[in-house]
Amino acid sequence: MMKERIQSLLQEMGKGIYEKDTELAMSLLAAIAGESLILLGPPGVAKSMVARRVKAAFHKGRSFEYLMSRFSTPDEIFGPVSISKLKDSDKYERSIEGYLPTADVVFLDEIWKAGPAIQNTLLTVMNEKLFRNGDKEIRVPLKLLVAASNELPAQGEGLEALWDRFIIRMECGNIKQEKNFNAMLADEQGEGNAEIPSELQIKEDEYQEWTRKIDSIAIPERVLKCIATIRKALGSVAVDFSDERHDVYVSDRRWKKIARLMRASALVNDRNEVTVADLVPMFHCLWQEPGEANDVRRIIIRTLFNEFSSKLEGMKVAIDDDIRVTRLHKATTAAQRMMEEADSNKKIFDNYYYHLHDHDTGNTYIFVADYQKLPVVSKQNVGILAVIYQDPKNPVRSIIRLYQGEEPRGARQVHLTRSDKHIFIDGVRFEIETLKRGETQTILPPSNRNVSGRDYYGEVDELSNAISKREKEIEENIFVSDEDKKVLQEIVQTIYTEIAYTRYELQKLEG
Repeated sequence: MMKERIQSLLQEMGKGIYEKDTELAMSLLAAIAGESLILLGPPGVAKSMVARRVKAAFHKGRSFEYLMSRFSTPDEIFGPVSISKLKDSDKYERSIEGYLPTADVVFLDEIWKAGPAIQNTLLTVMNEKLFRNGDKEIRVPLKLLVAASNELPAQGEGLEALWDRFIIRMECGNIKQEKNFNAMLADEQGEGNAEIPSELQIKEDEYQEWTRKIDSIAIPERVLKCIATIRKALGSVAVDFSDERHDVYVSDRRWKKIARLMRASALVNDRNEVTVADLVPMFHCLWQEPGEANDVRRIIIRTLFNEFSSKLEGMKVAIDDDIRVTRLHKATTAAQRMMEEADSNKKIFDNYYYHLHDHDTGNTYIFVADYQKLPVVSKQNVGILAVIYQDPKNPVRSIIRLYQGEEPRGARQVHLTRSDKHIFIDGVRFEIETLKRGETQTILPPSNRNVSGRDYYGEVDELSNAISKREKEIEENIFVSDEDKKVLQEIVQTIYTEIAYTRYELQKLEG
């Protein structure tokens, strides 16, 4: 299984290097996909070691390292001009052996100090894997280019195109946990090059086969929908959890490269199609400033659970409606039992309402239970406060309810009293519709089941199982870091809390 092998390979690559598991994993993913990565951080935090360990992962892998300065020349990176070719054949060619064009893994430190001549050549090498040597264009074996810097590219110096080519961007810092720091001090081997067992190393023919397989990995519609949601959400990204928000620009070229990284992730995880789990580590590709990274990660993970949150919200609305209807049903039934003889001939509509003749458009109704509570009309009694509002489920109908402290939108306050045959609204009398001669009516008795008949407990259990399955799917992706999992658990726990509240609400339907 490829997944087990890559896990073992990453374990060997990480020996003697501490708290760089995520950097190593993402670097290896970038190498398998043939993409580039930049590590941002101060000197002395093992940035160059990450590149060396990736080089060691490849059988007979060749590497090239260089510390850039303002005075670096293309000769130092791409090889010196061949004097013999220039003299004997009048050809301007470089002797590239041992330089960047012949390397599998390249590490360029202080990348932003490179001059325009170097930068322009790097753009083609990184994107097309091509290098023009004299009058010939050659394909380079480059699998991974790792760049390093302790700062972002300066604005207005033409570095935007090069910055955009680094598909994966990661902050790289000092060791944080004391036990790991102490282990680093006690490690006698230091940060030497790892000795990777040959059976774990990636052979060139394997790499080429994987490259072909990556191209055949499918991206299903459900993943594309998540990507569409994420793209919209990137229009408002919080910076370091503050109120400041950025519109994060991601070029179409980057999205294309991200799609390839997702395909590579699926391949390594022994799948023939991309799943939403492959989206999580892609937050490393979607920020422009380090302060945006945490919120971008949360945006992605929340998006992967949007469908479950939406189902839960819809279920909560339906449960609230069932609770309301059930309570009204029971209140109306109780009111019917308490009816005085004068009320026994009043016609009940839809199990809950009396109908008022000649009020407004003729479609005004009052809850039976509320009518039973009204005081008898008198000169001294102005009545009970109530509200008239438009029925949200039947816009042509107006509803009268006793005031309960929370008014529906567009409600109008009135005062109510009653007589044997009438209701008085702000002192104006309206007749209540009665049964016709020989007409009878029945009210369905309240049931212990909800009115809609939905199996809410079954739906909640099904939703919980789906969330748990999605969570497990994400956690099993080997490119999802421990920090990613912490954020994942926080977001999932929030949904589970809402589910627990929903279960509590369901008990109201049984009372």
